Amino acid sequence: MADPKIPPREVPQNDAGYFEKITQAVFQAGFSWEVVRNKWPNFQQAFAHFDIDIVANFTEEDVERLLEDRGIIRNGRKIEATIKNARTCQHLIAKHGSFKAYLDSLDAVDYNQRAKKFSKQFKFMGAMGAYFFFWSVGAEVPPYEEWRASQEK
Repeated sequence: MADPKIPPREVPQNDAGYFEKITQAVFQAGFSWEVVRNKWPNFQQAFAHFDIDIVANFTEEDVERLLEDRGIIRNGRKIEATIKNARTCQHLIAKHGSFKAYLDSLDAVDYNQRAKKFSKQFKFMGAMGAYFFFWSVGAEVPPYEEWRASQEK
């Protein structure tokens, strides 16, 4: 049986689904998954169900609105990172045809190189966020204990 504190592991059905998982990884940093999960329906509303084009066009007024939204985690840097990450997704989709195709382009390298390249693309995406993202979208990742030990070196 799955641990209810851990998000489900599933391949997103579209680009918005991948963007949603990126955003979960960003907001997860520094919080328990349970806090993020409990607020997630509010995040979906606040971020236009992760429609990349809509979020990429968010303005300062949208940032202010989100900073006032008690239903989400009101971290201005993470909110701004989410908007920037939507713009990054737009660029990668334009270049590769889909977000999945972008991820497939990273398959030629080992996990650590793939995670490093991925992390460099997105704001607020560290090693743990990248691991969470790849794991949550069903990508191949090293066993957690092995990965964690490699991070401590």
